[in-house]
Amino acid sequence: MQPAFLFAIALLISPAMLLAQDETPNLVPGMWAFSSMTHVEGDLPIPDQTESHQECLTDADIADAQRSLVQDQDGCEVIESTISRERMDYRMMCRGSGGEANIDGNLRFLGERAEGSVDVDTTTQMGALKMHTTIEAQRMGEC
Repeated sequence: MQPAFLFAIALLISPAMLLAQDETPNLVPGMWAFSSMTHVEGDLPIPDQTESHQECLTDADIADAQRSLVQDQDGCEVIESTISRERMDYRMMCRGSGGEANIDGNLRFLGERAEGSVDVDTTTQMGALKMHTTIEAQRMGEC
């Protein structure tokens, strides 16, 4: 499992992908700014990574976003996922050529903002890695 693939796993689990299951989260539709920072510890020297993007979230996006997480991602399966209006917690397992990753994440829904984290423990042909990603999102206004 390549480091770039591991970052892709962490970024695939963006707040927009974690927003709903059976209960609609406490989030206001509109234009949202998402940012994440990933710190990696392990056998490989990988610098911290920051990502940011803006996205328009509609009521439909918020209601249907869980499907994006649960959809088959090559080699990944959701082990556990719980959601309430205020929070989502999940665990995933991803397996790929040369390694596997255990992923634990959470996201708090705070109306016009959201925050959470994703922890990834993985073993690759190049060694063990632990990634910690913090996620923040803020509603910026209307789309």
